[in-house]
Amino acid sequence: MKSEFLLRFCFILGVNVVLSIVHGSVWGKKTLKDETVWPIMILRPLGTAQKQDCHSVNNPILHDQGVKRMQSPENGTGKGKSFIPGKGNRMKIQKFGKWLSACLSALVLMAASMSGLPPVIAQAEGTNAAKKPVVLVVMDGVGESSDELGNMVMKASTPTLDTLKANDPYRTLRAHGTAVGMPTDEDMGNSEVGHNALGCGQIYAQGARLVNESIENGRIYTSDTWKDLISGVKDARGTLHFIGLLSDGNVHSHISHLLAMLKEAKAEGVERVRVHILLDGRDVPATSALEYVDQLEETLTALNDDSFDGRIASGGGRMVVTMDRYQANWEMVREGWDLHVHGQGRQFASAREAIETFRKETPDIIDQNLPGFVIAEDGKPVGAMADGDSVILFNFRGDRALELSMAFDGDASFDKFDRGQVPKVRYAGMLEYDRDEHIPKNYLVNPPQFSHTLTELLVENGVNEYACSETQKFGHVTYFWNGNRSEKFSEKLETWEEVPSDVRPYEEAPWMKAAEITDRVIAAIVSGRYGFIRCNLANGDMVGHTGNLEATEIAVETVDLCLGRILKACDENGCILVVTADHGNCEKMLEVNKKGEITARTAHSVNPVPFIIHDKDARHELDTESAYGLANVAPTVAQLLGIKGYDNWEKSMLK
Repeated sequence: MKSEFLLRFCFILGVNVVLSIVHGSVWGKKTLKDETVWPIMILRPLGTAQKQDCHSVNNPILHDQGVKRMQSPENGTGKGKSFIPGKGNRMKIQKFGKWLSACLSALVLMAASMSGLPPVIAQAEGTNAAKKPVVLVVMDGVGESSDELGNMVMKASTPTLDTLKANDPYRTLRAHGTAVGMPTDEDMGNSEVGHNALGCGQIYAQGARLVNESIENGRIYTSDTWKDLISGVKDARGTLHFIGLLSDGNVHSHISHLLAMLKEAKAEGVERVRVHILLDGRDVPATSALEYVDQLEETLTALNDDSFDGRIASGGGRMVVTMDRYQANWEMVREGWDLHVHGQGRQFASAREAIETFRKETPDIIDQNLPGFVIAEDGKPVGAMADGDSVILFNFRGDRALELSMAFDGDASFDKFDRGQVPKVRYAGMLEYDRDEHIPKNYLVNPPQFSHTLTELLVENGVNEYACSETQKFGHVTYFWNGNRSEKFSEKLETWEEVPSDVRPYEEAPWMKAAEITDRVIAAIVSGRYGFIRCNLANGDMVGHTGNLEATEIAVETVDLCLGRILKACDENGCILVVTADHGNCEKMLEVNKKGEITARTAHSVNPVPFIIHDKDARHELDTESAYGLANVAPTVAQLLGIKGYDNWEKSMLK
């Protein structure tokens, strides 16, 4: 350890001696408007403010370090022209400055080494000057729209956001469709593909597109997993079960994938199929469940004959059963398990009867909150699972598919809830939802392979990073940001901090954990340890999904208040603030339906999102003419940090 430290010290000292000699020679020949500065700031302490002209007397960095103009001896008051040293004086000062610069710089870096803190900012191209730390705030679900209908961003009081847009470099970015890897520009963005694009600097084909292509070219049916599922259920004369979100929202799933697999299953000789439906009302209109139930029932009716028996077996709202994420509420998964696997729950003759009954009992209920139900005949569930059955989870998005997959794949040590008698079934997901933990063990379509992420680049350049959000979006600033990777690229250079979310309806506490996240981000800024800090404020999205306009207005104002606090901390600690969002939502919470009626909208939008760069000391002008999207953010952040991005990245937006 000592030898490593000594080598580092000697290397730094030697480099700085050479740099000091060069710098001293240049300094001895140049002045700027007859105002000269001492050369000891050739290397500033790491993590200080942005690179500026080291000769400028107006440079606040130099003044902060105690560097002052040499005042003329002719006026002891310090007013008037600066004193320009003669040749002899200049040589003496030069010589002194060389060695003092080397020693002070080496001591600063030595102290950083002893403290265990790596350099927070990499060097800019062709210079030794340190760049400012960058703080990125993702305002989840806060899009841009000039339409006033249901626009809670416009209605809310947002003085911080308004001031930033008015005074700092600002533009909008595409956050949906092909800009984030979705099949078409009619497809909404979402937090997962949004954070993939933000953190990776590239556009990857995402889950929906991958599955579409795999079904269209038939590769999904030639995969070893599909073959094993089908042959197993045929050999056992068992049942093939499908579980998933029943909608065409194209965020977690698409009904067309289910219908295609049902048809293929019959074509390959499967005799019995049961479908366990999770109702959406979040990525599609809030009370549209029966439209998708009817589509499914029509397909099953067309397929059913003497050789094939297909039925809906169970279901429930996506925010009530099965689709928990980030292990925030395993009780949801337990309830779904009992419904789908054991057939335990309130019984109905059909899915339509269940949905209509729940709506009568609770008139204002929306699909995502509908209770669980079981389809039964003569008091017996029609789709309880048994040994020899096969199960496919047809969701392609991972966050809300992981826990159910863990329950099916788990051995006797599984302890998240009591699974009761676990049937011996073959289980597969549509994709591998977690590549690091290999969840699930079997899957139908290979996921996209992410590489060359922003975090990889920063780790390669020794930049210390901090990421923070509450539970509901913690995976987005870590797992999805790092290219669907559960593990850190560097334990030393990456710090992740999760703030536990409340387990309660978001409209009841629309401020969520924004203040706590902001507290931690400010502490990270003030610490001076980090070159790149990112956080996600989830309010605009999570509260927006509830459809509660008043609560969402409060949510947006909460985000703005917290943004103001972070802005102040950035200004006081020499950081650049970057503000953006991952997709739209709370700016479009009402819509006009086909009948001309104004109805609630709880889905994401296809609106663009804001992108702002604030720096108290400089303007970083943006190219506002080109069509940029979320994938252009990482290259822009890298350029702000003075680091060259990967060759396969999208372009930086800086002029």
